[in-house]
Amino acid sequence: MRPTRTATPRRYLMCPPVYFDVVYSINAWMEPGKPTDTALALAQWERLRSLYQGLGHQVELIDPIPGLPDMVFAANGATVVNGRVLAARFRHPERAAEAPAYAEWFRRRGYPVHDAEHVNEGEGDYLVTGERILAGSGFRTDPRAHAEAERVFGLPVVSLTLVDPRFYHLDTALAVLDHEEIMYYPAAFSPESQATLRELYPDAIVATDADAEVFGLNAVSDGRHVLLPEQAVHLIDALWDRGFVPIGVELSELMKSGGSAKCCTLEIRETQ
Repeated sequence: MRPTRTATPRRYLMCPPVYFDVVYSINAWMEPGKPTDTALALAQWERLRSLYQGLGHQVELIDPIPGLPDMVFAANGATVVNGRVLAARFRHPERAAEAPAYAEWFRRRGYPVHDAEHVNEGEGDYLVTGERILAGSGFRTDPRAHAEAERVFGLPVVSLTLVDPRFYHLDTALAVLDHEEIMYYPAAFSPESQATLRELYPDAIVATDADAEVFGLNAVSDGRHVLLPEQAVHLIDALWDRGFVPIGVELSELMKSGGSAKCCTLEIRETQ
């Protein structure tokens, strides 16, 4: 019998891809010589935002800044837990100016913001579950940042090491579905991290190579609905079997920069 799932209203921060383009390469997906269609990127992003709003979620917007083509990937801008904000600190100089822009957005709205001591790329590498924070490193976030997040948020942090450069952020290789339920792609992780995930989440949905390669794990769940790339057909079937309602999205233009639904979506978790 399929479990009954309940959606929880969420509050998200997003950034319109007004200046989206691929003009540099800082991950395996980015090819600056490949044409991009900013109008199509904006249309695909607008549909994602409309889906969130149609599901009853609140979507806040941050103004895009010229010269920051990856600012659309709001998930990288910060991590917010119980009303506290840990600002991002980007590894690559091409994205460095995004961090203060996101931090200022939160400060202006009265949030306490902790300026990062170590490199961390927000929810790209910090995924919050019911009891802990799963934290990625290997390509972007400094492992020392994991202890910093634990201090800031007062939650246990589980460190996971990424080993495949195609899956350079944790949110490209793992998605939190509901409390302590996840789906992930084992081959993206070191053997030690694979063992940790098997121990913590023995019933996790395991993605196929094909799922991972279309960014099927760069997904957003409200506890019932799961928005993910429509090409991730195995994951979609598995989610139906677990009682979730998968909703396919098309973000092909943003994929040219190595991002999909989750990358575009920063969750604002208020004080519980």
